[in-house]
Amino acid sequence: MTHRKSGSDIDDRFQSLRPSLLRLAYRMLGSVSEAEDIVQEAFLRWHGTDQSAIREPDAYLRRIVSRLCLDHLKSARHRRETYMGTWLPDPVQQPPADDVEDVTLPLMLALERLSPLERAAFLLHDVFGVSFDEIAETLGRTSESCRQLASRARAHVRLDRPRFPVPRDVGLQYAEAFFDASRNGELHRLREMLSTDVVVYADGGGKVPTTSEPVIGIDDVLELHVSLARLFAKTRSQLVRYDFINGLPGFISIEQGSILQSTALHIEDEKIVAVYVTRNPEKLQPLRNIVLQ
Repeated sequence: MTHRKSGSDIDDRFQSLRPSLLRLAYRMLGSVSEAEDIVQEAFLRWHGTDQSAIREPDAYLRRIVSRLCLDHLKSARHRRETYMGTWLPDPVQQPPADDVEDVTLPLMLALERLSPLERAAFLLHDVFGVSFDEIAETLGRTSESCRQLASRARAHVRLDRPRFPVPRDVGLQYAEAFFDASRNGELHRLREMLSTDVVVYADGGGKVPTTSEPVIGIDDVLELHVSLARLFAKTRSQLVRYDFINGLPGFISIEQGSILQSTALHIEDEKIVAVYVTRNPEKLQPLRNIVLQ
């Protein structure tokens, strides 16, 4: 006699898988709110399915989430192309125990340059450890085709994966030093910390002031901080906390009295090679909820 699962059993099973499904959807889309919508849609489909026919709930739900993300990316690509200024993934505070913490912000930006299928194959196999047979069923391709998709993606993003991940305590020391030097206008200290080809990316989404294009090279970045120092002198930055953001050391602050901002630092060979600043209030809403708790 087959016992039909109760609604609470179905909900409990889904909730146990929800964190990993959210991580997958977020890394596919780069948006917390869109990832949550995708996972909620997956939950509705899961609830409307005959549970006795599902042998592997993990694989079944990964497949649903991946396919929903691929459909969503078709419209998201157009929105990215018309986005005002630099687009960055939503900033996410990353706990040390995150089992996929190697998916740093630079790698997520590199994934944006891939086709949706390449991105899915790479994330599912290289990050989440899914077999190519399962990926083939998800993408509607052969196992060999999926292997090639992941291989092409791997070649494209190789340079954007962290070569020498910075230990957490060292990274937070860099974040503190950068915050102090940049807010106090100590350009000599900044010059010591920055790589000669450092790049500053800033995402305001057209809603708050930012640079419209990336600022490239140490001289231009220092010139930017000369102008920022005048603003900091008028209205001091309020530090909320130092933390790891999308796998990179950084900090969350309140600027100009009310603008919540996240700053993440990409460090290679003991130098800061990139600074990622997110100011778009829509992207910072999840962090705002945490900060205000």
